[in-house]
Amino acid sequence: MGRIAVDKDKCKGCLLCASVCPKEAIITDSGLNKMGIKAVKPKEGADCSGCAMCALICPECCITVYK
Repeated sequence: MGRIAVDKDKCKGCLLCASVCPKEAIITDSGLNKMGIKAVKPKEGADCSGCAMCALICPECCITVYK
């Protein structure tokens, strides 16, 4: 099992990470970051596989994957 951590203040809300997640474990947060953008967050109870596709595609490098 894996898990991700998102630096919400660096996220620009492009959702590229969510589009490549095979487990659909990334969703949009309801709150705004310091730039006034809805960032992403890990889905509660999601089964992250730790594949790191989200971190690889993120243009802002704001996702860290833990295995």
